Formats: sequence, structure tokens, C-alpha cells
Amino acid sequence: MTATAAPTVLTARALLLDMDGTLVNSDAVVERIWRRWAEHHGLDADEVMNVVHGRQGHASMALLLPGRPMEQNLADNARMLAEETADMDGVVAIPGAPEFLASLRGLPHALVTSADVPLSTARMAAAGLGLPDVRVTAESVGASKPDPEGFLKGAAELGVAPAECVVFEDSGAGIAAGKAAGMRVVGVGPRAGLHGPDVVVRDLTQVRVEPVEDGTVRLHVS
Repeated sequence: MTATAAPTVLTARALLLDMDGTLVNSDAVVERIWRRWAEHHGLDADEVMNVVHGRQGHASMALLLPGRPMEQNLADNARMLAEETADMDGVVAIPGAPEFLASLRGLPHALVTSADVPLSTARMAAAGLGLPDVRVTAESVGASKPDPEGFLKGAAELGVAPAECVVFEDSGAGIAAGKAAGMRVVGVGPRAGLHGPDVVVRDLTQVRVEPVEDGTVRLHVS
């Protein structure tokens, strides 16, 4: 389906929310840390940045440095996660994210992020956002986005069929994961429109949540 920015209404029983780029703008930190990593490894920084959004760090490294032992990628990833968790400079909420999350109270929703528990907790706090009760983090899955495991696990924990879920994502890897899970995808931000979401919005100010008596949720996308 071609992404549209026209007024749209989607009906769902649960929402699955990515964090970075969707709820939280952490681009400043991601750019600082990954551009340093690219320079250290003699890689083109712009090409690296095209790969890393949405993926777990070790999965990005496996693509960027094919042939490097996975244990080195995992060790490098652990070090970089610690750096990112210690660096909250420039981390802010995506416009509309506080109001959007507030409108989901009492409705089935989950955070599905490639960040681990310490990083996701720190970034949501730095952005002034509350954590959803259901969270699927890097520790929860065996495969990184674009694998659909995280979204499928989120749907299972909420007790909702994948086809009745709507994913909110900003990255190519995340949008591909949502599609592979059999879910509809709302793309958030400038990166999203390049990767075939069902609907694309500038930010979360363009989404209004309407609970329905039958237990479904109507998403009004403008």
C-alpha cells in the first residue's frame, strides 16, 4: 500500500510503539556515537547512519562489518549501549508524544524497542515520558528488527492478534518488521515515508486516539 498523509481512520485492538524516532528524538546522541564508531572503523559515516536506525547495535555491526566475529559485535554493542545510556544531551520527546501516550491510558499498548532496559528507561525519562506497562526490549528477543519477533511478542503479551495491531515506527527496519508481523504501520517523521508505511505523519500531533465501546481503538490520522 502506498503511504498517505491524507485524513485516515484506522481501527485496532492494540498499538505497538517504537521508541527512538517515534516517541523520543534521540538523533543527536545516535549521530554522535555512531559517527565516532564509523570513523574508528574507517567507514563512511553517512552510510553507517543509513543502516543503524531501528536495529540493535550488534545487528547493524554485522551488516557494516561482515565477517567480524559476532562476539566482537556483542562486546562493542554493550560498550556503546553504556555510552548511549550515559548521554542524554539533546534527548527530547517527539512533538505530541506526551499527549498521545496520555490518551492510551487504559488501552492495550506496548513499547517495542531495539534499546535495552537501561537505555529505554533513561531515554523515556529524559524525554519526560512514562513507560507503558508492557515493554519488549532488546533483552526480550533473539532477533533484531527487521525481524518481526518483537512486534509479535508484544501482540502476544497483550493477547491481541497481529492483524488487529497497529505499529508506530520511524525506521526502515522497524517498518519492515511491522509489515512482516502482518500489522498495519503508521510511519512517524521524515525517515518513515521512504519505507512504505500504510500512513505517514510528520509527528504525533497528527494522531488522535478514540476509544470505542466494543474495545477497539480508532486512530484519526490527519
